[in-house]
Amino acid sequence: MAEWRIVARDVRDQLGEGACWSPRDQAFYWVDILAPALNRLSIGDGAIIRFTMPEPIGWVVRRSGGGLIGGFQSGVAEIDLDPLAIRPIVDPEPHLPGNRMNDGKADAQGRIWFGTMDMAEENDTGALYRLDPDRRWARLDEGYRVPNGPAFSRDGRWLYHSDTARRTIYRSVLNEDGSIEDRQPFIRFAEEDGHPDGMTVDAAGGLWVAHWGGSRISRFAPDGTLDRAIALPARQITNMAFAGDALDRLFVTSAATGLPESEFDGALLEVETGAIGMPTHEFAG
Repeated sequence: MAEWRIVARDVRDQLGEGACWSPRDQAFYWVDILAPALNRLSIGDGAIIRFTMPEPIGWVVRRSGGGLIGGFQSGVAEIDLDPLAIRPIVDPEPHLPGNRMNDGKADAQGRIWFGTMDMAEENDTGALYRLDPDRRWARLDEGYRVPNGPAFSRDGRWLYHSDTARRTIYRSVLNEDGSIEDRQPFIRFAEEDGHPDGMTVDAAGGLWVAHWGGSRISRFAPDGTLDRAIALPARQITNMAFAGDALDRLFVTSAATGLPESEFDGALLEVETGAIGMPTHEFAG
């Protein structure tokens, strides 16, 4: 039976997201989109620092040149900490001021994949983008209400990406040049499962998925069949990432927004799974 613990009892996120492990910093990063804030957990001593952000922030990714890349409501930017400095890179949607970034991740080629969404969650104005190391960007898919993920199969052949509002995880062929094709529904959630949120892939190729409104995380085999389900005390599970030198520590984020105050909702959890994660990638630009 899997065990879990609350990592920090004095930190509660309105909307935790953007789970990211940094071996270089020996730190686990995650964001609180609505606060807005960026959190850093030092693995060695367990200390947590919360950095106030100037606007909603959906994700962070390590940058090969140092620091982080973040997805803000106004676009993608470099982030330095200690002291805090933010330098804009690109805004792919200046014509959609009501949109914001929701989730993003780097692939093995050092590219960042990220989604945008309508802040009000009323319109299908979300899209999927790719930011290359040369800082050129491409719009690859559109028509999302609440895009989430993304994640990449162990062999790099597939891109997993979901529309949380449609309770569907999609799988697309991922070509070497960064293009995608043949998007197909891969996993559909029933109403009692909640909604698919953030995802990560383990070293055996299993796809771990956070259940928003489902109070659990699940592992799906590479063919999409359910392999494990781990119940958790928070109701709105949002994202997760394997951390630590052995990539055997799974940190899970959650959200308190829209819920009565509780001990668990909005908490950062560590879940003992016995699984080993894939190495995290960084932006090469």
